[in-house]
Order: sequence, then C-alpha cells, then structure tokens
Amino acid sequence: MPTNPKDGNAADLMHDAATCQIAELLQRLKTSPSGLSEEEACERLGIYGPNEVAQEKQHGWFHRLWVAVRNPLVILLAVISSITFATAGGPSDYVGGAIMVAMIILAVLLRLVQETRADNAAAKLKAMIKVTATVVRDGQPKEIPLQQLVPGDIVKLCAGDMIPGDVRLITAKDLFIIQATLTGESLPVEKNDASDPRSNIQPIEHTNLCFLGTSVESGSATAVIAATGAQTYFGKMATSIAGQQIETAFDKGVRRFVWLMITFMAFMAPSVFLINGLVKHSWGKDTFLFALAIAVGLTPEMLPMIVSVCLSKGALAMSRKKVIVKRLNSIQNFGAMNVLCTDKTGTLTIDHVILEIHCDVFKNESEEVLREAYLISHFQTGLKNVLDRAVLKYSELHRELSVEKYSKVDEIPFDFSRRMMSVAVQGPDGERQLLTKGAPEAVFARCTQFESDGEIFPMEPILVGNLIEQVNSLSEDGFRVLAVATKKLGAQSTFTKADECDLCLAGYLAFLDPPKETASKAIAALRQHGVAVKVLTGDNDLVTRKVCSEVGIHAEKILLGNDVEKMSDEQLAEAIDTTDVYARLSPAHKKRVVQALQKKKHVVGFMGDGINDAPALRAADVGISVENAVDIAKESADMILLEKNLMVLEEGVIEGRKIFANILKYIRMGASSNFGNMFSMLGASAWFPFLPIQTVQLLMNNLLYDFSQVPIPTDNVGEQYTAKPRPWHMGELTKFILFLGPISSIFDYTTFCFMWFYWKCSNLNLVPPPELAARFAGPHDDPNTTYAAALFNTGWFVESIMTQTLIIHVIRTNQLPFVQSRASWQLTMTTLLIMAISAVLPISPIGRFLGFVPLPWQFWPILVATLICYVGLTQIIKMGLVRRGWI
Repeated sequence: MPTNPKDGNAADLMHDAATCQIAELLQRLKTSPSGLSEEEACERLGIYGPNEVAQEKQHGWFHRLWVAVRNPLVILLAVISSITFATAGGPSDYVGGAIMVAMIILAVLLRLVQETRADNAAAKLKAMIKVTATVVRDGQPKEIPLQQLVPGDIVKLCAGDMIPGDVRLITAKDLFIIQATLTGESLPVEKNDASDPRSNIQPIEHTNLCFLGTSVESGSATAVIAATGAQTYFGKMATSIAGQQIETAFDKGVRRFVWLMITFMAFMAPSVFLINGLVKHSWGKDTFLFALAIAVGLTPEMLPMIVSVCLSKGALAMSRKKVIVKRLNSIQNFGAMNVLCTDKTGTLTIDHVILEIHCDVFKNESEEVLREAYLISHFQTGLKNVLDRAVLKYSELHRELSVEKYSKVDEIPFDFSRRMMSVAVQGPDGERQLLTKGAPEAVFARCTQFESDGEIFPMEPILVGNLIEQVNSLSEDGFRVLAVATKKLGAQSTFTKADECDLCLAGYLAFLDPPKETASKAIAALRQHGVAVKVLTGDNDLVTRKVCSEVGIHAEKILLGNDVEKMSDEQLAEAIDTTDVYARLSPAHKKRVVQALQKKKHVVGFMGDGINDAPALRAADVGISVENAVDIAKESADMILLEKNLMVLEEGVIEGRKIFANILKYIRMGASSNFGNMFSMLGASAWFPFLPIQTVQLLMNNLLYDFSQVPIPTDNVGEQYTAKPRPWHMGELTKFILFLGPISSIFDYTTFCFMWFYWKCSNLNLVPPPELAARFAGPHDDPNTTYAAALFNTGWFVESIMTQTLIIHVIRTNQLPFVQSRASWQLTMTTLLIMAISAVLPISPIGRFLGFVPLPWQFWPILVATLICYVGLTQIIKMGLVRRGWI
C-alpha cells in the first residue's frame, strides 16, 4: 500500500512524483499499467476517503438546531422567560413564563423543520449531477464517478476531460491543459510524460504533472493518480474557501435590506427606552425589556428561512421541468437574466447530424473520401463529436475496409487554433498515410495539391478561390462542411503538427443538422419574457446565418471571431447591442462577448456543452449546460438541463422569476411594516403613560406574524411578475417603504384615538367589568398594571396583527387582491388562522397570562372598517406607484 499522503506533505509527494522514473513511481504507489484490482481500489477508498475537495457541506440537524436557537427572537424570549421565572410572584407569572417557553419551542421547530426540508431537497438535486472518469481497473477501461478514484489508479485522459486528481503523466500526446482555475493563466499549457528533475519550483510548474481542477483542452494521455481529495493541490486551496459563494446582485440587495433593518433597530430601541425614561421616568426592567422586544420585532429573523425554502422549493419545481440546479443562489440570476447566449448545435438544431454528402473537390460523390473519413473517426482517441458519430454510422465500411487490418501509428489531436486533426495509419500493404480532416479554410492552407478521379493536380492559388466558393455554396444551404486531405508518409512513427503540410486535398464531407421545430417558438417565448437570444458559435457564418434565419434570429449582421479579436473592449461593447449572431468564435472570444454584455449592465446567461464553452460558462452570471455535456462544461455550469431544449429553459426562467417574486414579497412586507411601526412606537411611547403594548405581547405579535409568512414560498405568482426580468432594485424597495410604510401608522393612530378617547383608556382609574374586578383590584402604582393599560394593549395587539397579516395579500401582487389575483390556499388559510387566533386570544385562558382582556363588542365593527380602509388606501397608493413604473 502506498504511503498515506495524509501523513506527509502533499507538495513533497508531487515533487517526488515528477522527478522519479515512471517504473519507480508505480512501484511506490503499488500499482501497474494495468491498474488496480477492484478489491484493492475498494480497500484504498476506505483509507483515503472519497475523491472530494472541501465544499459547502449539508449541515446536520444539530447545526441547524443551533442556528435556530441563536435567533434573536428566541434568545430574547429565553432571557425574558428566565427573568419571569426568577422574579415570579404567583401562578400567573409561572404560566406566563411557560407560554414564552412554548413560543420558543414553536419558533425553533418551525425553522428547523422548514430548513431541514430545504437542505434535503437541495442535496438530492445536487446528487443527480455526476462527473465521471475513465479508469483502468483489472486491465480494463471503465467509467466510474470521480469520487471513487484512489491513489494508484491509472486514468485515461482526452479533450474535454477534467483532471480527476493530482496525476503524473505516463504517456502524453500533444497534451494541452487549461490551468486557469489554479494559476489564472488564460492560455493552455503543454504537458509531456518526460521526467522533470527540476527542484525548488512549485508543483504546478512541473511539465509532467496535472492537477485536480484543471482540464484537457486538446490531446490525450494516460496518467497515474498520486493524490486525491483534500490532499490535492486544489484541495488544499479549496479547504480555505469552502462554502464561499460569489455574491449575486440579489445577495447584495438582501444584505442592504438587512442593514436597513439594523439601522431602524439601532434608532428605535434606544429612542423608545429614552422616551419612556424621560417622559414617564420609567427606567426599570419592563421598559428595558420592551425596548429589546422592539429590536427583535424589527429583526427580519425569518428571512434566511424564507430565502432557503423559496430556493429549494423552486429548485424542486425546476427539476420537474428538467432543469437541475447545482448552485441554489444562481436561481436569482436566472430569473433576472435578460440576455441568453447559446451555441447553435443541439440548441437551435436537432443535434442529430446526418452525413448527407461525401464528394471530391468538384462535388462528385466519392466513396474514397468516405473511407478516409471513416478511418480518421475510427482511430482518433480524442473526443468524438456528433460529426464523427455521423461518419461512424456507416458501419458497413468497417467490414468493407477490413479495418482490423489497419493499425494506428500516431495521432495529432484537434485543437482550436489549428481547427483540424490527423491520424497516421498503416494499411494492409504496409503503406503509411497521414489522414487529415478539419475546417476547409484551415486544410486548404496546408494543401499543395488535390485529387480528382484518381489524378493528382497542383493546388494553384486561383483554384483556391473556386474551392472556397464551392464550400460556401454548401454552407449557404445549411451544411456543415469538413475537408479531408491525405499525405503519404515514410517510416517514421511519431508525428507533430509540423507534419501537417504538403497535403493532398481529397474532398469534402457535408453534414446536415436541421433546425428544431420548437426552436423558433422557444425564441419567441423567451423574447416575450424579456430575454434576448444571441448565438455564439465556432461554426462558420454561412451555416449559422441560414439556421438562425430559419428560427427567427436576426442574422443580417454577423460578427466573426476575427472581428472580435481586432476590437477593443470598448468597441466590442458598442457593437454588442446591435449584433445577435457571432460565428467562428474561439473560447476566449465567447468569454469576451459575455463580459462585454455584462459591462452594458445585462444579466447574462450562457448555455453550452463543449470544451470551448467552459470559459464563457464561468464568466456568465448563470452558466447552463446539459446532462450529456463534457465534464468541464458540467463542472463550470450553475444549472444542468436534462434536455437540450430552449423550451425547457424558458420554463426554468419563469420558475426563477416566481422564486424571486416570493422572496421579494417578504422583504417588501417586512420593510414597509417595520418602517410604519417605527412611527407608531415612537408616538405611542411619548403619548401614553403606560407601555402601548407589553413586552410578551409584542413578542407574541412577532411570532404570529412570522408564522403567517411561512407559506410565502408556496404563493401563486401572477404573469405580470414573470413577464420580464426583475433584477434587484434597491430604489424600488425604497419607494415602496416610503409610500406604503406610513399607511400602517395612520391606522395605528386611529386605533390609538378610539382606545384613548372613545373607550376612555386615558383614565387610569377606568373601572373594569365585574368579571375582571378582582384581577385589577387594589391601588396601582404602575400604570402598566391598570385595566386601562390592559384594554389599550389588547386593542392595539389585535389591530396590529390583523392589519399586518391581511396586508400581505395587497403587497403580494400589483393587481387587485382577492379579485384579479388570489394567494395560494396555504397562504390564505394561514392568514385566516392567524386572524382567528388574534381574535380569540383575548378571551382565551392563555390571554389572561399574556395580559389581555376581552374587548367591547363595538371594537369589532370599528376594526372591520379599519381593515377595509387600510386595504383600500394601500391599494390606491400601490396602483399609483405601479402606474408611474416605480414598483
């Protein structure tokens, strides 16, 4: 068994792996070129653990319980209940303390259950996304999940693969690695299998080592894994940043909202304490606890739960619509997305490529060209794309050519700078040939002759123009064209890119990938929902123009990769809004286009599934890939589509906007309500000789209000909210607070006036009803113990909780509530339940221990009138803001 890297220095381990000979390293790792046995691999997995780096963990129930317990509301309830028990003077004090303990249990369980469900749902969705590696076990290559790899495993690498651990290369052919995640280098780095004896350099600098977190851009290799999981170079880095997420615009907005509430709290709590102390000379325990209770009431303690439940519920809903969310916080950007950049193949087209034409340079059908193409696709070891698969469908050629009699000598893998690839093969007669395929213009530049009807002709410069015209005519008809060329070889057995010269052009392959029937409908639907679609493809402009025109994308103006290369960032940003189609783009070009859109304040989504899409996927506000994408594309993406279809994407966008809308409802409600309560509390504290509401009553009010908000994630969202992108706007929230917040204070003050003047709460000697006489008998040194104070407290408690609970139905929609837009049944039932509890509580046995008294019957019609006027005035002001486009 190899030495456990947990017992040593990972950097030293990789230095040793780089400097020693392959045979020695394999001996140290106790492995061989035929790989480990399944039994040995299973044993090592138990020792080293899964091949996973530090990541955001799914917290256990104890951690979630601790988070729920340290909630400000819970802490203050615990403090007040402890003081109540410690200073209890009778049974009523003990019952009051017990009620507060029950409130603590209810608040903790509510959050614990909801967040546990949310975390479990998110974990199940993440488990659906798997990245695999090709490993040699018992001498046979097989695909297994990345997490099951162990030190000593032999792995096969090709273009598009993620490096599955820290590895030493055994063999490598034209291998280029993208190391940007570790080094920040944008250009790929060439690696080889030679020993690297250099010392005093960083492990990442060794030319024969590759590291977890990087990916293969081109070439192929075989490697042995030296370190996995947290012991890798990437794992050491990731441990310090585990769980950190890029802050989205929504995250920043929520943070600003929380600080706004903290500002309210920092102003309100001391102000109320000082006013009560200065005006009423009440500096005691009750006033201090009341000020603390106000601070808790202003705390948006339900916000984390509302956000997490909304996101997890939305992720589940999106999964039912074939969109798997990898990173929950990306849902917010998904809903705000107003530009979608996408590839052409498989998104706009059916992704079922058919080889329609195989011809010579004069467009005459040629079986020889087909045979040469078949040999290339059969022998190449790199990533076989849809074009290769279309060629290999001619399986009868396998028998006709007797492919088993051919042998592969070498391979020059594809890369995006050459835009071609070659294989050297030896035929049954012992003759060696270099067979090349690639983009026509790239192949033309390396040809000195062409073949037609068995004859060889020189490639005259004037002829190249005619050849390009022929290729263009095929492209204009929607065909994707590849050129095929050949070259006779000598006896050498290794070849490089320099050998791709003096080729003989054999002919063309023309592939057809027709547009999807649903593409034009999906693009129209996305536009209707405020999402512009832009096509970013590496394909040629002629094919791209035809496909885009057929699906309804404006393709009159196409920006080519060469044009993008010449433009400055400022020039590209200027051109970006008037161009919908970009062709012949490299990976770097795609990334620049995405960044240019972001500079123009667009929220950009990028959809791709290839190696060349990974940089743009990472740069976009929301990266979208598909289930059958290459590993690096899936790893770079925020979301995975189970079906490569824009209609699926459109449904996901709508779901993302619903999630954002429901979170915003809670924020709007909390912000406007707290802003209004600030005016009410300040005025009441200065006006009345007693506390306008007792501390335990205020906490009960807060608990019931929080409970009424729990079903918000289930609420219905109207079409007006999903019709267009809704990025976070703090300005809109500010207008909402300033205009709608004070309305609640107006009706709080009308309630104060009724209680003070009509029901004579201004008279501290107000006589209670006979059934309450014993409860309020005796002299009252403290105004808070009088019947007048209890009646006032009860009236404001009922009015406050009913107005706060009911008004969510007005705030939740920009339409007419209850008529044009109805809440979900869960939210409706919870509203009715909380309003019923607030009505019954004053006459219940519990009410006495909370300091409540029965309200006179005249209170209820006045309350109904108050609710109607409050809802009506809020609706009028809200519609005025909507008409002005302020919300």
